[in-house]
Amino acid sequence: MMCLPLTAWAGGTILIYGDSLSAAYGLNQDAGWAALLEARLKQKGMDYTVANASISGETSSGGAARIAQALKTHQPKVVIVALGANDGLRGLPLAQMRANLAKIVRASQNAKSRVLLVGMRLPPNYGETYTRPFAQVYVDLAREYKTALAPFLLEGMAERRALFQADNMHPTAEAQSLILDNIWKALAPLLQ
Repeated sequence: MMCLPLTAWAGGTILIYGDSLSAAYGLNQDAGWAALLEARLKQKGMDYTVANASISGETSSGGAARIAQALKTHQPKVVIVALGANDGLRGLPLAQMRANLAKIVRASQNAKSRVLLVGMRLPPNYGETYTRPFAQVYVDLAREYKTALAPFLLEGMAERRALFQADNMHPTAEAQSLILDNIWKALAPLLQ
C-alpha cells in the first residue's frame, strides 16, 4: 500500500449516523467501532475526526427528522448511514424506511458529503417475504443515489454467538474490530 503525505488526504469530519450498533451499546465508548475508526485514521495519518451521532433505539424516521441539524452541526465530508435495524425489528413498513433513508442520503449529498450506506439484515424468523426486501432496500438506495455500500454491518459474525452480548443483539467489544473492517472496505475509497 502506498503511503501518501498528509496533504494528499482530504481531511474533515466523518459523521457516523446510526443506532445502538454504532453507539457502542453496553460497552465503553472507547471500545466501539467508531472509536476504533478514529484510532485507525490517526494511525494511517489521515486528517479526519469522527463525530458519532448514533442513538440507541433510533429508527430511520428519527434519523430523517434530525439529519438537517446533524449536518449543520458537524459539516461532515463523509456520512456513514447505519440505520434501519430498529425499523426491521419492529416490522415497520419498508416503503417508509426506504423513504426515510433516501431523505438522509439526499440531505447528506445536498450538503456536499460523500455517503456510505451500511446495510443490515434481519434474523430469518422474520420470514423471507420481509427479510429479503428489507436487505434489498440498501442495495437499491445505494444504486439509485450512487453511494458507497457496506452490504452488511455484521458480515462474518452474525452466526457467531460468542461475539454478542447477553441480549443476542448487540456485539461485544471483541466484535467491534470486525465491524470496523466491514465498514473500512467501503469507507477507505471515500477518504482519498
